[in-house]
Order: sequence, then C-alpha cells, then structure tokens
Amino acid sequence: MSILEVQNLHKQYKTVVALEDVSFRVEQGSCFGLLGPNGAGKTTTMEIIENIIEPSGGSILYRGGPRDDSFRQQVGIQFQHTSLLNFLTVKETLRCYRQLYRNPEEIDWLVKRCNLKPILEQRNNQLSGGQRQRLMLALALVNRPELIFLDEPSTGLDPQSRRYLWDIVDEIKADGKTIIMTTHSMEEAQYLCDTIAIMDGGKIIAEGSPAELIAAHCSTNTIKLPRTVVESALDGLGLDYHVDNSTISIRTANVDSVLTRLLGTGVDLSQMSVQSPNLEDVFLILTGKQLRD
Repeated sequence: MSILEVQNLHKQYKTVVALEDVSFRVEQGSCFGLLGPNGAGKTTTMEIIENIIEPSGGSILYRGGPRDDSFRQQVGIQFQHTSLLNFLTVKETLRCYRQLYRNPEEIDWLVKRCNLKPILEQRNNQLSGGQRQRLMLALALVNRPELIFLDEPSTGLDPQSRRYLWDIVDEIKADGKTIIMTTHSMEEAQYLCDTIAIMDGGKIIAEGSPAELIAAHCSTNTIKLPRTVVESALDGLGLDYHVDNSTISIRTANVDSVLTRLLGTGVDLSQMSVQSPNLEDVFLILTGKQLRD
C-alpha cells in the first residue's frame, strides 16, 4: 500500500530546470532513498514533498489524497542543517519541541530509541557530530510521525557514528514507520533502503531495490590482481580488463571461467580479490560519473 505518491513533479527557477517529470511511489513501512550527487534534485524533491517549497508542476498524494493543513503535524523531518539554541541541554530541547505538538511522544521513549541518556544534560553546543544527529533524529520523532524525512542524515560523520545512526534508523523502520531519505552515499543507500531512485540532472534515471538495480545494470564481477603478477599472462586470453598504476581489474560475469584460464597460465592468485557489483558500479554505468561522499 502506498503512503505517498509523487506524480510528474516539475520545478523551474527562471531558466534553470531543477526537476523534470519526477514520479514515484513510497510503500508504507519501507525506506525509500533518493540517491545522487549534489545538484541532482534530491533536496528539492524532498522540500516540495514536505510542503516547504511550491512545485512548478505535478502533484503529491498522501494516503491517496491531497495534503491538507494537518500534513506537517503528521510527518517528521530531519533537516540536513538545523540551528539549535546553544544554551539549552538535550533534555530541555526535547521538552521544548514536545510543546509544539498536540500529541507528542514520551521523552523516555525518544531517549531510549535514539540513545540520548548519556548526553541528556549536555548543552547543544557541546555535542559531537554523531550525538547531534541522534538528537536531530529524536526531534523528527517528537510528534509520533508515520512518515519521516531524512536529508543526508549521516553526512560528515565518522564511520562508527554513521553505522550507529544506521542501526537506529533500522529500528525506526522496524517500528512500522515509513522513511524517505536523500543520500549521496552508495553504502548508506544499499544498507538502509528497500527501494532506491537514482537521480541525475533533475530526473530519475533508474528505480528499484538495490539488488534489482545491480542485476539490471551491472551483472559483472571484478577480479583484482597485482599488475606485476599477471599482466604478461593476459595476452591472448581475450579478457576485459583495466590497468592502473599497480592493479589489473578484470571484469567478468563468469568468475570460475576466468580463474580457470588464469590458472592454466600458472599465474599466482594468492593476492587476488573478487568484488561483487554494487550501487557505485550501477551509478557509474548509468551516468559515467563516480559518486563520492
């Protein structure tokens, strides 16, 4: 069942087209990701859905009908950049935000869900990046929303803090809530999202689950070997490979066949690695671009 449907969304600023005919559905209880580089149109799409900016064309349906005045009371939003009052503690901030809603969530639940107990008495300007993002996630949950928007939630976090935040998002989804998130991290999208729409230049260029996107656009694996070990043995084998400074990368849909042929030449495979295709490969194939954090 779809909780949200975006139909032919278009946004133009004077001569610049920010979005062009963007359409997708978000199923209840799922995590839907908008994936793409900076400037792809992800945040513009989110801000239109959140009813922050007006579209130039298209429509948005929430639970099968147009959004009404109660929409903002029913959704939670974690913005990429939000200013907090530095002199307030985490506990005081939670209490302040609860007063903005008619039926706020209990503070104890928010503290437990977002692991805020160790920092409740810390002031907002004393928080680390990971602690701040956990607080921002708690604030997005204050009004008991069924639909939650996360705008690049782990940008700027160290790997440990990022994975910790991902685990919390997974728990929120397990509660039955629906999440729409933007990210330009392939790893984040592959870990969290049930469905991904890849955006580039204001358009959706591919959509599906991570596994579906990989299967549809990138079925090859990559075998990597040191250049000094294998380069002279590749002549005449008819393999698809790329050479950089120190490594040879062989792309193939049949790893066993390639390994058999390499073994037949007596190549030392002790330093070999095999990489399965991922969303980074899909994005490169679809756009010709690398996607970096």
